[in-house]
Amino acid sequence: MVRNPERRTALIDAAIDVLADEGARGLTFRAVDARAGVPVGTASNYFASRDDLFTQAGARIHVRMTPEPAAVETAMRPAPSRELVTELMRWLVQRMSDDRTGYLAMLELRLEATRRPALRKQLTRTIRAGYDESLAFHLDAGLPGDADTFLVLYLAMTGVLLEHLTLPGMLSDTTLERMVESVVTGILPAR
Repeated sequence: MVRNPERRTALIDAAIDVLADEGARGLTFRAVDARAGVPVGTASNYFASRDDLFTQAGARIHVRMTPEPAAVETAMRPAPSRELVTELMRWLVQRMSDDRTGYLAMLELRLEATRRPALRKQLTRTIRAGYDESLAFHLDAGLPGDADTFLVLYLAMTGVLLEHLTLPGMLSDTTLERMVESVVTGILPAR
């Protein structure tokens, strides 16, 4: 296998783009090469198999979706409150909307993980690590709600993102901001 970390990352990002645009069936070495703008055969020099490509995309997706520490620090300047949680959830939805490709690829990876045990293992590890980090962050920051509240918030926001990014017209009678506010105020009691 070739050792050029920058090119490997570019190929994995191209694979994520292919997943979002063409689905798991469209993820081929040739499609990744074309998307990355590299010669045919390049991806096959970096990844042992399609399974390897899926697994590496599953590991990378978390990195793409994680905000920069400086942005988190700025977002956390206000005192912990339900209003801050609402703003953080709006920020989450905005970040996922801004990287719609990444989020749609994540959905494709989740579906493909039901058929590929190695991908399921990698993606479960990646998603669980992200969940655990987010839960610890929530609790350590003193944001309202306990671990169970955070779980419900996580599941509800996952649903909001799924609807917004896959069938945006389904809930077109309400704004995305209003959906986020409804979720947070429904889950976190007023103090």
